[in-house]
Amino acid sequence: MSQNIYDNPQFYSGYSQLPRSIEGLSGAPEWSSVRTLLPAIEGARVLDLGCGFGAFDRWAIEHGAKEVIAIDLSRRMLLEARKRTAGASIDYRVGDLAKLDIPERNFDLIYSALAFHYIEDFHSLCRTMRSKLRNGGRLVATVEHPIFSAPRNDQWKEEDGYPFWPLDNYLNEGERVRPWFSAGVTKYHRTIGTYVNTLLDNSFQLVRLIEWGPDAEQVAKHPEWAKERDRPMFLLFAADAIG
Repeated sequence: MSQNIYDNPQFYSGYSQLPRSIEGLSGAPEWSSVRTLLPAIEGARVLDLGCGFGAFDRWAIEHGAKEVIAIDLSRRMLLEARKRTAGASIDYRVGDLAKLDIPERNFDLIYSALAFHYIEDFHSLCRTMRSKLRNGGRLVATVEHPIFSAPRNDQWKEEDGYPFWPLDNYLNEGERVRPWFSAGVTKYHRTIGTYVNTLLDNSFQLVRLIEWGPDAEQVAKHPEWAKERDRPMFLLFAADAIG
């Protein structure tokens, strides 16, 4: 079973204060780039893996999705998602992405935001996702960028007055245990090549890959984000299910 860190009271308290937790999609700086990867939502059947507070699910319903099933391991997150979703026809379910077991198939879109790096066996998850998508259906996902997840010490350093990111350990895939809001948060590092090749090996066709960092307008509004131009924090990808 995957680690359920989001039900840890200390972790949940910290995570709940993030802009994306408070403001929803408008608080996620990568959202405008994610939108470019999405297929038409009108009439679509959508499966959200790692739905959190349900911001994307409410957006999908507002934009005409026919059906939205949203899965998360955290009961705390789902409780809050349901509170924020009064009147919207979203089917929230407790579930472990590492052992995804739902009967529904033929989805038009599987969406996942910052969840896959918590899953040890990405190959198994890709195989399951492909079985849930119709032919031509799309997977859109965001993960921590492998440059962000790789280092032994994932903290900015400074040399001659300039910040730099200490990249090492990149090709050594596997478990990373980090402090983030609480001690002992377990994530899994994998290279860009592993993400792409695992998709290809499971009958997906890569459509687009974005190494996301803030643009000039975002940096102007948030100067503290400038160093994120030196180290992309997120990897975004879209892939279509093929026969």
